[in-house]
Amino acid sequence: MNIPDFLTGTPIAHRGLHDAALPENSLAAFRAAIKAGYAIETDVRFTKDKQLVVFHDDTVDRMTDGAGSVASFSAADLAALRLGGTQERIPLFSQFLEEVAGKAPVLLEIKDMPGVSGEEIAEAIARAAEHTPLVYAVQSFQPAYVKAYKTRCPAVACGILASGEKLTKANFHGSFFWRIKAHVIKNMSLNRFIKPDFISYRAEDMPCKQTARFCGVKLAWTVRSEAEAARLRPYADNIIFEGFLPQQNPPQ
Repeated sequence: MNIPDFLTGTPIAHRGLHDAALPENSLAAFRAAIKAGYAIETDVRFTKDKQLVVFHDDTVDRMTDGAGSVASFSAADLAALRLGGTQERIPLFSQFLEEVAGKAPVLLEIKDMPGVSGEEIAEAIARAAEHTPLVYAVQSFQPAYVKAYKTRCPAVACGILASGEKLTKANFHGSFFWRIKAHVIKNMSLNRFIKPDFISYRAEDMPCKQTARFCGVKLAWTVRSEAEAARLRPYADNIIFEGFLPQQNPPQ
């Protein structure tokens, strides 16, 4: 498995290059990232009718003029909602691919969805992306999704998302096993089984023993200032950023 150059060489715009006028995960924010020469981080999940859409939250409440879980909406119903009070809409994954493929590399986060198997979501994303000129890598907090994507697409770099923050039952959709899952995320306990090609760890928690013992590529998320980027350079190979414009070729 060869790590694509962008994972270590190009700062990655978190949910596109968004601001007050360009909502996160909008086609406008992706176009802005492309124009500025950054790589793009974004999120993908299923709708009620098993269409792939680009959207971060489990619910539409924060980012749209609607309310309810994304999984309760059809793709057509989601398309009627406005993002961040603008005229931008929630993109289908196919629309995202049409906008960015061949123009910017992509770090694709697969959102954890109760009842959705790794094989199901991996197959849907892989089929959508495989006939496009997309340069991309995949990451997820859900180890089963990472393992499934590595199996389905062994040539695509796949990484584990992790965090040292204190997680609660709500972070895991009320799962009875949430304490175990929280421990796994903090310590990346399944890395020996998953064999991720890279890791993405929460910036505020680096450096830490969990990332120090990983010998591969390390990303830091979400970095919000040049000072924070500078602090992380000894510990991370690249940053996932928002709220500022990082140096394209920072000093080593």
